[in-house]
Amino acid sequence: MTARRDHLSKAETVTIATIEQGWPTLVTARSVITDFQTIIRTKAISELPAWLGKAGTSLVASFARGVFNDEKAARAAMTSSWSNGQTEGQITGLKLVKRKIYGRGKIDLLQAGMIGAP
Repeated sequence: MTARRDHLSKAETVTIATIEQGWPTLVTARSVITDFQTIIRTKAISELPAWLGKAGTSLVASFARGVFNDEKAARAAMTSSWSNGQTEGQITGLKLVKRKIYGRGKIDLLQAGMIGAP
């Protein structure tokens, strides 16, 4: 749903087209998702209210409600030059180490961490 069409193989494009023929609501949802990505990337805050109205009646209505409920944070994320991405990355890394130490990581996760396998 979020991959750009020009990054898909021919087989993937055909599969998606077939699926979308059967479920037109997916076409609308994809459009809404693409519009939201554009709003975020271009920092077009003025388009957010219109997007919320359009998204509220689509398959991503739950996500749209979350954005609406915390619209102030969404607007701040688009206008602020600050980001907590570095912090989130550090936390994710620490959680991975913690899971390995406490044995919650299964063998495939441990192998992936050691070997770098997907």
